[in-house]
Amino acid sequence: MQKIALEEHFITEPLLPYLLPAMPAVSDEGRKHLLGSLTDFGEQRLKAMDAAGVDIAVLSVTGPGVQTEPDAKKATALAAGANDALAGEIQKRPTRYRGFAHLAMQDASGAADELERCVKQLGFAGALINGHTNGVYLDDPRYDPFWERLQALDVPLYLHPADSFKMPYVLQGCPEMDKPVWEWTIETSAHFLRLVFAGVFDRFPKLKIVLGHMGETLPYVLWRLDSRFALLANPRPLKEKPSTYLARNLWVTTAGQCDDVPLLAALSSLGEDRVLFSVDYPYEDSATAGRFLDRAAIDAGLRAKVARENAVALMNLSGS
Repeated sequence: MQKIALEEHFITEPLLPYLLPAMPAVSDEGRKHLLGSLTDFGEQRLKAMDAAGVDIAVLSVTGPGVQTEPDAKKATALAAGANDALAGEIQKRPTRYRGFAHLAMQDASGAADELERCVKQLGFAGALINGHTNGVYLDDPRYDPFWERLQALDVPLYLHPADSFKMPYVLQGCPEMDKPVWEWTIETSAHFLRLVFAGVFDRFPKLKIVLGHMGETLPYVLWRLDSRFALLANPRPLKEKPSTYLARNLWVTTAGQCDDVPLLAALSSLGEDRVLFSVDYPYEDSATAGRFLDRAAIDAGLRAKVARENAVALMNLSGS
């Protein structure tokens, strides 16, 4: 079954200084392999896609990108350069690659303008943001102009993990839980919930937010979010129960979760239209991810939705 994959990463030479200090602890050989895979847009990447049955990969800058850059003007220029470079690669293989915009969120209005350029001029399918920007999360009111533009463009935002701005005390002294093992899960799920409780989805009800890794555990906790929120003495006012925003504004991908248990949980809690296939290339094995979905305990119609149809609908990929 041919698939569309949404969390598939690359890096450009100017962004390497941001990536190298942030990479997970791997062997020298593993580091060399990752860098080679991230910088390749040809035979190596296409071979991995074919091994997973992926005919279209939506490419995005691997974290952290420019979001750790303190100079807003420099970040803006680097993000635009990365987007132009990606557009050039897509032009070489327009039937295989699509793109998510890389954005300098240090400047909300500038990021909105760059998003619009990427969507309308470069043909990108949306944007991917690597968590917070120097400790500022996306629920901050300064980002309302960006959310307004994203909603108007009717494209999704993929909220990707990032390192914690300050490491939670519970994780200190246990480096085994750093980064993808557990840190990124709680960081990213909490980031999404900040959007919920800050009322972002009340102000912009048509936003489409995508989380990888089968929703960063959020599909498991909808009932409890509603139950505990109802007991709060003085919460910020929301128009709906917390779970309503997850059901309305959240999509999840299978990136980095090749297991029927979270797949079935996500489908059950969010609905069959809200789960999409991804690999998390090159950090996960493409063939393994492809086999997982091909053999998952779901029927053929639902498999087709997860593999491809939901992605086409979410990103308005006419003709794909």
